[in-house]
Amino acid sequence: MRSLICRGLADYGLEARVPAGAARTLELYAQLLLEKNKVMNLTAITEPDQVAYLHMLDCAALLKYLDLADKRLLDVGTGAGFPGMVLKILVPSLDVTLLDSLNKRLDWLAETCRTLELENIRTVHTRAEEKSHDPSFREQFDFAASRAVAELRTLCELCLPYVKVGGTFLAMKAVDSDPELTAATPAVKALGGAVETVADYQIPGTDVHHRLILIKKISECPKKYPRSFAKIKKNPL
Repeated sequence: MRSLICRGLADYGLEARVPAGAARTLELYAQLLLEKNKVMNLTAITEPDQVAYLHMLDCAALLKYLDLADKRLLDVGTGAGFPGMVLKILVPSLDVTLLDSLNKRLDWLAETCRTLELENIRTVHTRAEEKSHDPSFREQFDFAASRAVAELRTLCELCLPYVKVGGTFLAMKAVDSDPELTAATPAVKALGGAVETVADYQIPGTDVHHRLILIKKISECPKKYPRSFAKIKKNPL
């Protein structure tokens, strides 16, 4: 697995930008994930090589488009730690907050952070639509990221309120997400954002293509957003 990760980082042109031991740490993270997955539903991907490709290298692709050094990132709906954990391992100076509504996942992530000796990374057990009304979280992050499967309109309302003006929301989506992106245009504008870049990439060693949508925060988010999740689901922006 480690050799696959090393080759993938080299294919991305990232080998000079990440710590020397990053591939080893990612491999250990993957091993811990697969071991815990035997008793907790963390990932549907259970082959080690596929974990390397479809989790570790998929998340690493973000570094092709971003400089995360010394920034603050919030991973919204982190699940098993993607992309926040991978980005933290690859960019040690990145300050990371992992947010999720399922405490069992967060307990495992906190334990994994200790095992991997990661610093300046924390977990927050809360619902995304609630915590962004907290002044200590609202518009406090350089980046908010989500690899969730929710529709882009929903993700924008959940994530953009956390991003400071001048920061960026990173939405990891499928390459066939053009209809989603079109439908989300009014939501992006209403929440103070503007689509900056749509970047499609191929995961090294695979035929898999994914998409990163970068939404710049250009003005403060109106205080009424985000709404309750029931309202977001019933009437997307």
